Amino acid sequence: EQLLRRPEDEQQLEEVMRSSKLVMGGFLGPDKRRLYDVIEEDLSVVWHLGYSVEDLGQRMQDLTQAGIEGMGCPMLVENKLEVCVEEHKGMNVCPWPHKGVYRKRITTVKRLDSGKTLRWTDLGIHMIRRHGFFEGRGSHYRIEPRELIAVIF
Repeated sequence: EQLLRRPEDEQQLEEVMRSSKLVMGGFLGPDKRRLYDVIEEDLSVVWHLGYSVEDLGQRMQDLTQAGIEGMGCPMLVENKLEVCVEEHKGMNVCPWPHKGVYRKRITTVKRLDSGKTLRWTDLGIHMIRRHGFFEGRGSHYRIEPRELIAVIF
């Protein structure tokens, strides 16, 4: 599957993921685990809970789209989620070796019954959906897969 296909230069990708060249603090943050150990651990949680990263990515994209319609104001989705999208100038580039460029947009989703709030970027949606990567523990936009599932479903 494309998701688990590793790039030819895995070491170079890991160096990019640890550096602050693309994002402050790097995509792995202070997490000392190897990139593909992070991915495999997170994928096992997702699959154990009965979902796929495609399911999560599609739901995240749908919620982002619903939030865009609010033009910066919170939108009520399914009477249980409050979604707000912030648009920023510029683009983010996927660190994997392919042509992937994503808007600088931040989606905030609050589950009204629990008060739990999560934030993600368009690049984050892509990295979860296509690479199974939720970022390293301690990184700025790390989302725990278990929490993501509990909030958005």
